[in-house]
Amino acid sequence: MKVARFYAPGDLRYEDADEPTPGPDEVKIKVHACSTCGTDVKIFGAGHQNLHPLPRVIGHEIAGEVVEVGSAVNATYGSSWAPGDRVQVIAAVPCGDCDECTRGRMSVCPNQVSMGYQFDGGFAENMIVPREVLKVDGLNQIPEGLSYAEASVAEPFACAINAQNLARVGEGDDVVVVGSGPIGCLHVRLARANGARRITLIELNRGRLDQAADLVKPDETICAGEVDVVEAVMKLTGGRGADVAITATAAGIAQEQAVQYAARQGRISFFGGLPKDRPTISLDSNLVHYRELSIVGANGSSPANNKDALQRIASGAVPVGDLITHRLPLSDVLKAIDIVKSGAGIKVTIEPHAS
Repeated sequence: MKVARFYAPGDLRYEDADEPTPGPDEVKIKVHACSTCGTDVKIFGAGHQNLHPLPRVIGHEIAGEVVEVGSAVNATYGSSWAPGDRVQVIAAVPCGDCDECTRGRMSVCPNQVSMGYQFDGGFAENMIVPREVLKVDGLNQIPEGLSYAEASVAEPFACAINAQNLARVGEGDDVVVVGSGPIGCLHVRLARANGARRITLIELNRGRLDQAADLVKPDETICAGEVDVVEAVMKLTGGRGADVAITATAAGIAQEQAVQYAARQGRISFFGGLPKDRPTISLDSNLVHYRELSIVGANGSSPANNKDALQRIASGAVPVGDLITHRLPLSDVLKAIDIVKSGAGIKVTIEPHAS
């Protein structure tokens, strides 16, 4: 079979691999869709400390079809998986046993492992779903009528759900989303589904902003390359500020500005992590103090968030099909990474069995 294996920064090879065989507590799936994201771009360019051992098949936004079920799987995990089942696989895999997991905080499990990092991922024609995923109920049935490509977007969408739950996005909120990439687009649509009164999308690049706005239809847009962002948000909100600001971009300035334009008792989600060599921002602590602001981080998702994501997509509450701007065969994985890096598309999906 064919896979895309990462050997070293800048060295991702489309090559032959042995067909995997599942153990008694594993499931083998045929990968029909594995969407790409900015993390794949970072891995290609710089590697990752959790990628071991190398080489490693990467790709973590995975949907496919069960082709073989290990002999002990259903009895061990209380499941009923069978060949032909359509499934989506979680990416971040909590241990299920630590204090955080047993307290319901699986998204911050300190023992977390990940598909495409410690385990071979979805840039492959076939792959193994390990026992660690099955143990925490991380293999999900794809709802009827949902395509494999749409199901693969459930993984990043689950991260957006976790973030908005933590920031308590709800009815009547004035929400600002910074960053018009795939995650920013998902945040706009989710905020709408969560009852936001007005949603403003902010992006530095005018072309990317217009492309995203045409798809997800925010109420307002602000091009950060053309105006003062803080002044623009305050003007749009009549001087009150935003109830919620979600910084879905790896830019410290976006986090600093969010604190400045947040309304009284506003909530700020630091969704986009900053570069490791520039993780520090300047923050006016008095704004946090006097306005009673809440600043929350958001790093990943839980298995429950993934199930919620699939159901919301399937119900039509948060459509994702039109966000998939490119569908490419596995042989074009390097092209897919280039498209993501350039910002030329929104969501780029690899379909390993496409011709």
